Amino acid sequence: MTERSHSTSLDETFDRYLRDKGKGRGGEGGNYRRNAARELDRFHEWAAGDHGGADWNGITPADAEREPAFADLDERVFREYARHLAGDRGLKQNTVRTYYAYVSAWCGWCVNEGYLEAHYAQRASAMAPLPDDDGRKPGDQQAWSAEQRHAITRHVDERARDAVDRFAGLRGMTSDPEFDRLDRQRARYDAIRAARDRALVFVLAYTAVRVGELLRDPDDPRRRGVRWEDVDLDDGRVTVYRKKQQWDAAGLPDPVHRPLATYRRLLDPPSERWPVFPTFDHRTLATLVQEELADRGLRPETIDDRRDAFARDLLLALDEDIRPPSMTTDGARSLLRRLTDDAEIDVDHPKHDYLAPHGGRRGMGEVLVRAFGYTVAARYLDNSEEMVRERYSHIEAGELGDVATEALEDVDGL
Repeated sequence: MTERSHSTSLDETFDRYLRDKGKGRGGEGGNYRRNAARELDRFHEWAAGDHGGADWNGITPADAEREPAFADLDERVFREYARHLAGDRGLKQNTVRTYYAYVSAWCGWCVNEGYLEAHYAQRASAMAPLPDDDGRKPGDQQAWSAEQRHAITRHVDERARDAVDRFAGLRGMTSDPEFDRLDRQRARYDAIRAARDRALVFVLAYTAVRVGELLRDPDDPRRRGVRWEDVDLDDGRVTVYRKKQQWDAAGLPDPVHRPLATYRRLLDPPSERWPVFPTFDHRTLATLVQEELADRGLRPETIDDRRDAFARDLLLALDEDIRPPSMTTDGARSLLRRLTDDAEIDVDHPKHDYLAPHGGRRGMGEVLVRAFGYTVAARYLDNSEEMVRERYSHIEAGELGDVATEALEDVDGL
């Protein structure tokens, strides 16, 4: 290790490390980068003397007026940090190990870059205070059961039907003074929104496509959300940007076709480049239409008049072909949380008290493995067969248990 690297402060290396680990142009995107940045910031705060308890003064010598540097790092530091994480009673066992792993990965990178002489974070004495793996298996993770899948899809289907029927009724009342133009616009907006929610839930429930492949991820510019140009209902497929960093087609089974087709007719997107699942956030849409109309040369008072002519900014965006951004993955989680509550669906799970998006994918994986085996399921889930066998090992274990029971009945007459 050079003298220069010896005196380098820890946070000077964070940006370069995160760019190396990030995705997209300049390494600016990706969930790993976001999560790693958060944990490295926490590690730096702790190393500087913050968040370590009343008696904790950080890793620099008491008389040093500087930021924590590589000269201060050794395996004892990482041992203390492991103890600090493990002492946070609000963190689960595996969460502690995950947070430590982000810092450990940075430590390994620092060794390769010449900032550290050894991978101190991976030494046995450094990792000793970490809790054991809590033993959770993939089969313990949330998967929508058949009853939950039917309950949530039935709920959103009823909501959409009611909203569409109300819009259809008002649309025919052109001569009734009780219902003005804005009333019909509000009904159309409600119908579009309910139909969008239904389409999204059906896609999550029946396609096993990852939510990050359908919607926008603010931390990854390549994941801008699927557009109508990516959807082919005639062939029953949608093109998505897969986890393996390439575009690929995913199947759209029959239950998804009607919700998507009805929703498209209601939305009537002005171009194929519109997102299939646009955001309905009022503030985002208001800012978008105002800025876009201003860019087109409209004066502020004219923009206000245009907005006043529509009950919602989304309808103005449709009329002017002002393309909104896609809903985000976090937005989908918030939506499913509300829908789960509205449908009064019981969810007994230690991590999620609602039907989380990934639970739809895992639930469909359960169906496919039980019906067609691991090979077919792996192709549909866009995973290796080895990974699918690992994640759904509880199914095979149950089947082997049945085999053992049958064997005992045949041999021992039990």
